Amino acid sequence: MSLLNNLNQNNLPKHIAIIMDGNGRWAKQQGMLRTFGHERGTRSVKTTVETCARLGIENLTLYAFSTENWNRPKLEVETLMKLLVKSLKGELKTLQENNIRLSAIGSLNLLPKSTFKELHEVMEKTKNNTRMTLTLALSYGSREELLNVVKIISDKVKNNIISIDSLDESIINQHLYTHDLPDVDLLIRTSGEHRISNFLLWQIAYAEFFFTDVLWPDFTEEHLYEAIINYQKRERRFGKTSEQVNIPKT
Repeated sequence: MSLLNNLNQNNLPKHIAIIMDGNGRWAKQQGMLRTFGHERGTRSVKTTVETCARLGIENLTLYAFSTENWNRPKLEVETLMKLLVKSLKGELKTLQENNIRLSAIGSLNLLPKSTFKELHEVMEKTKNNTRMTLTLALSYGSREELLNVVKIISDKVKNNIISIDSLDESIINQHLYTHDLPDVDLLIRTSGEHRISNFLLWQIAYAEFFFTDVLWPDFTEEHLYEAIINYQKRERRFGKTSEQVNIPKT
């Protein structure tokens, strides 16, 4: 019996973020090159995106390529970029059919021109879709994002556009890459690692974490159901007591 039957449709996270880890290890287990693992991982991306849209998840953010990933072997980086372009071209129809808007965050100017061009075209063609927002974190690093926020706000304060007394969390939120997204409710990381790896550090302040030993290429819709069900069993207090959270509504 599918875990879908145990899922509470009235308590879905509005924003799921996923650190897709384990492609290289999966390939090694198969006696293949790491790049083969990345290619197989695109199947899990497709399954996860379509499942989230079907469930009614409003926002899904995938950690596709970090700022640190540029330090990987040149061949692997080139393969990842080519794979990204191929996936974007191949999945445009799926995005349109599922009414999914594609977005991207990170230092996108560092992407190869062909990759950036294809990314921009798909984002433009899907910009009016409303069912779900799929955000790809590409050439992304949260510390770099926060540093940029500090620089931009500092410049605005210097030029009297923003006053120091008006600075609050909302001002910071407005200057993040994710300014049009809600905070993350559920963060999933595959492959058995228990690190955040410089991903959405501000946005996951009150997120629930779900770590699984499953390698990303093996991640199925049932694993996604498991993560969401686990999330639904938790009490989200946001600093309050259980008694405060569970006050009966009158």
